Parts: sequence; structure tokens; C-alpha cells
Amino acid sequence: MEILIINSGSSSLKYQLIDSVTGESKAKGIVDRIGIDGSLVKYTAVKNGKEVEVKKEQPIATHEVGMNLVAELLTDAEVGVIHNPNDIKAVGHRVVHGGEKLVQPTIITEEVVEEIKRVIPLSPLHNPGHLEGIRVAQKLFNKATHVAVFDTAFHQTMPPKAYRYAIPNEYYDRYGLRAYGFHGTSHKYVDGEARKYLNNPHLKNITIHLGNGASMAAINEHGNCIDTSMGLTPLDGLIMGTRSGQIDASVVFFLGQELGMSYEEVKTLLNKKSGMLGLTGHSDARDVAALYNSGDANAALCYEMYGYRIQKFIGAYTAALNGLDSIVFTAGLGENDALTRLFACKNLDFFGIKLDEKKNVDLNHAKEPVEIQRADSRVKILIIPTNEEWQIVKEIVGFVK
Repeated sequence: MEILIINSGSSSLKYQLIDSVTGESKAKGIVDRIGIDGSLVKYTAVKNGKEVEVKKEQPIATHEVGMNLVAELLTDAEVGVIHNPNDIKAVGHRVVHGGEKLVQPTIITEEVVEEIKRVIPLSPLHNPGHLEGIRVAQKLFNKATHVAVFDTAFHQTMPPKAYRYAIPNEYYDRYGLRAYGFHGTSHKYVDGEARKYLNNPHLKNITIHLGNGASMAAINEHGNCIDTSMGLTPLDGLIMGTRSGQIDASVVFFLGQELGMSYEEVKTLLNKKSGMLGLTGHSDARDVAALYNSGDANAALCYEMYGYRIQKFIGAYTAALNGLDSIVFTAGLGENDALTRLFACKNLDFFGIKLDEKKNVDLNHAKEPVEIQRADSRVKILIIPTNEEWQIVKEIVGFVK
């Protein structure tokens, strides 16, 4: 049975058709720049054992137009992999924020849609796009079961001492101001893979998801997340491609009061102009690495800061877990940037974390779980490629009759 996974944003729509038994990707792609000049659709599929690829640049005014293009490609006589939209028995929707009520994979009903709408203020950049993707997919794939899987759900096992902020109680009680955490699907997937790979279901594990957005999670011996680095929004925690990460709130006051910046300008600065971009002029780690290798001082400082922030969370989470068996690097930088992993693992000998620098380089771009610790390292250091779409499939397959 094929399951269609959809990750719909404000101006994009990523999709992947996956075999629910084997995990094989039958087709995948993106509809990009929806409603913007330069709209395009990309499609890659395996047809009769061969990979086929289609790329079309054309006006795509709405998500509905984009979804119809996806359906046309999936059913096309030359490149399609299904006969008609009714072949799709289930559609899994990635939703960034489910608040405190939507904490499990959930069949999408009107009540669920209303709850996703209700928490839009907690995720104004993501949830509206998810809702639009749900609307058009339900219309087009009207015979399928539609299930939402929430990025925040995995972190709902955190205790109040980890997710509450030390502000008056009414702001939590009335407005839900607390740490929620994100990238939960990725953290859950690689944690499960680590437990299988190491043949230890009782790991005390730290998962480190390093992409353009970056976060960490402390996962106890029962497989429950007890803390995570992102907070109310994805801005908190680690340094990221364009986000500042953890910062003194008084910086916001200074920017507003002393420099006359508006709320919108401050939000844009901290979310879109900071992080690696603010420190080096580049948000892509490959560009920052090139600068580092050329001797650029700003790039060197960026790597030091990026790694140091990760180290501080490793120390904090080792304390929170009262011990540590393994750490897992995943996502774009975590899987593919040996320099990032090197800086993240420096000077952690006290915790029993000792990186093998040769393995770290030789096993870069790993396609399956690998270990990169030294022989005398008490803590396992793993690279595990993430697969959020496959994790979503595993979570929703039980809903399909």
C-alpha cells in the first residue's frame, strides 16, 4: 500500500509517495514558489526500475493548482506510478504545531482542523500552510484517510519543570506560553534507529538535529523526551542558519528602545538575519566551511560558537538524564559536515565522549547508522540519516483500513 506524505508550507508543497511495507520511495518532489514568480514543480519517481525526473516551470497560483499538478504527474502514463488518485489510501500531513491537545497522530476531522487553527498564533509561519495543504489534499484524494502528525508531539512527554517558563502562571494557563519543541518526528526516528542499531532499548540518548533549523533532545531510558532545545517557537536553543538561537530577552528591548526597531523588524532580524548568516554573511554551512578553510576569522568564530552551544546542551542534558549512553547526529549538517561534528565533540572527555577524527571524516555522508567514537569512548557517537517521511508512514499506517 502506498501512502502519500505531504509537508505543505506557505509557498511550497513537498510530497513523497512511500510503500508502507518496504519504506521504498516511489515518487517525491516539491511544488515551489506557489503564488510567486518563478513557480515550479519537481518530480522524481522510480518507473519500471528506472529513475525518471520531471521539472516544470509554470505559473502556480495556489496550493490547489500545485496539488493537481502533483496528481497529474503521479498518474501520468509515461512517468506516473499510480493509476488514479483513488489508489492513494492514506495521506499523512506533517503539521509543525499541535499545541497541548494534539499530541498523537490524529485522523483529520473538522474539530482537528479547528484546533490547528486555534494554535496558529504559536506557529504563524507554518500552520496556515499546513491547513491549506490539508484542504486541497482532502478535496483531491477524497477516498483516502487523512492523518496529521505533529512536530511538537514527541516532546509532550517533557515534565513541567522542563517546559514551563518562570513567568506569571496566567500566561501559561490562558495563552499556552511554554516550550513545545520541534523536529519531533526526526528526533523520534533517529532515537528509535539508535536503539535498534545498538541493540539497547534502554539508552540514555541525546539526539542532535542539525539542518538550517537545529535542535537537540534529551531522551531517557524509556524512550521519552525529557527536554529539548527549541521553545515556544523554533527560534530558541542552538545557533542555526539564520536564527540566533538562545539569546538574552533584553537584547529585544535594546533593539526596540534604543535603536527604534519595530516588533516585525526585530523578529526578522533574529529569525532571518542572524545565526550563521549574521556571523559570516552566509547561511549555508558549505559556504561557511569554505571560508573557514580559507582562514576567515568570522567563519572560525562561527564554528566555535556553533559547536560550543551544542556542547553546553550536551552537558545540561547529560545532567538531566543522570548519565549518557549515546549521542546521535542527524539532518543536513549532522550527517554531512564533519567539521561541525568535530567542534561539537571537542573537550567532552570528562563525559566519556571521545570522537575518532579519522572516522568522523571517513564516514561522512553516511547512508546508514555508523559509529564515529574512539575505542576508549564510553559514550557512543553515531551518525544516523533521518527519514521523517518514513517515520510519518509508520505512525499512520495503523489508521488505514
